[in-house]
Amino acid sequence: MTDTLSRPVEDAGPAAAAPPQKLKRSIGVVGGTLLTLSCVTPASSLFVIVPASFASLGTGTALTLVIAIVLCVGVAWCYSELGTLIPSAGGEYAMAGHTIGRFAGWLAFVQALIVVMIVPPIIALGTADYLAPIMHVDARVMGAVVMLAATVVGLLDLRANAWITGIFLVLEVIAASLVAVLGFAHANRPASVLIHPQLPGGAVGASTIVVGLAAALFITQGFSTAVYLAEEMEKPQRTVPRTVIWTLAIGSAVILVPVVAITLGAPSLQALANGDIAGMVTAWSNSAVGDVVSLCVALAIINAAIVMVIQNSRVLYASARDKAWPEPVNRAFSTLSKRFGAPWIATLAVGVPGAALCFVNLDTLSLVTGVAVTLLYGFVAVAVLGARRGGNREAAAWRMPMWPVVPVLILLVLGYVMYQQDLKALAITGGITLAAALYWVCYLRPRPESRWVITIPEDEKPAL
Repeated sequence: MTDTLSRPVEDAGPAAAAPPQKLKRSIGVVGGTLLTLSCVTPASSLFVIVPASFASLGTGTALTLVIAIVLCVGVAWCYSELGTLIPSAGGEYAMAGHTIGRFAGWLAFVQALIVVMIVPPIIALGTADYLAPIMHVDARVMGAVVMLAATVVGLLDLRANAWITGIFLVLEVIAASLVAVLGFAHANRPASVLIHPQLPGGAVGASTIVVGLAAALFITQGFSTAVYLAEEMEKPQRTVPRTVIWTLAIGSAVILVPVVAITLGAPSLQALANGDIAGMVTAWSNSAVGDVVSLCVALAIINAAIVMVIQNSRVLYASARDKAWPEPVNRAFSTLSKRFGAPWIATLAVGVPGAALCFVNLDTLSLVTGVAVTLLYGFVAVAVLGARRGGNREAAAWRMPMWPVVPVLILLVLGYVMYQQDLKALAITGGITLAAALYWVCYLRPRPESRWVITIPEDEKPAL
């Protein structure tokens, strides 16, 4: 795979001859964990996405999350190994492109791009519901405002953003902890319902749990942000795996414990299926406590939007650096702010369309995102199978235990999860992927020396 490491042959002209600017290494384990935990968005996932799982899975929501978390442990090992072997802001596509080929890298990038564009608006749209104690505003307008505000903050220095998001993270953990305490204090059903799932209409079948795994993977997937920040982490071979594992452990606890508490403490199965967590908190305590929790959740959603814009702008930056687009677009997306070192045009390209998407019906797109995340994990599992060939075998990197058993098992489980997904969501994701494949065939593949040349930082390249 030496073609993936060579420098691209630039288009003629003085502007094209300039080497791409480099991101600054400025964060360690603490800063990376704060940013990555914020992207897991434990509280915003708990209050915005989990209620939909309560509606379809009932008391089986916690069990589905446990299965997803166990699966994510193996996925986190894959990310840790690949993130230290290939510490690139391109994340999954750089991993797949470096280990199993440029075309695989391109398809991985497309799945990441789907997530990049859809997830932040989905999260931002939940803001209005939790700001209701102090204002009433259209959810679409508030979502757009949150996306634009997150875009502005995303233009700042990464170290500053780590502390901003860290403060917000503390507030959302407090809110989630309060919900857990109140839920356990008002438990009115046995713990056995956690492993014998029920809805108001009856028992929940195993096939429903499997279908729900895609959404559960979506809820827990933010730990992958660590690899997107690898180019800006000090000593990535040590920092990246620690950040990935710590994020998965802490984020899973912050989500799972309150889910168990809500499941046991909900006044009825119908109340649980309705998913009005703020209403349950008010019933367990009083309106003042419910208002505090709602405001903390609103801040958590804003926090999530900020970190997602930061992460996603790095994906576009890396794709431009690796010449995925016509040259004017590449130059724009790879431009860094002189003051803050952030890829400012790429940040705007993520945030502004995200604000516009808040005015679109995203129900189907939420299902598409679950499919895209599942496919993305599949590419990572295949990539780690190819990560110990040739020169990569001897390269300095953190190495996962139980290789290759873990990635093979992950692929089998993900394949079954995909088989159970909504046909419309599969068709939409497949159509986008097919269009991307045609772009590869017609534009990228005929230009192997000047387009889609997947690079990693010079000072971190493995010996080949």
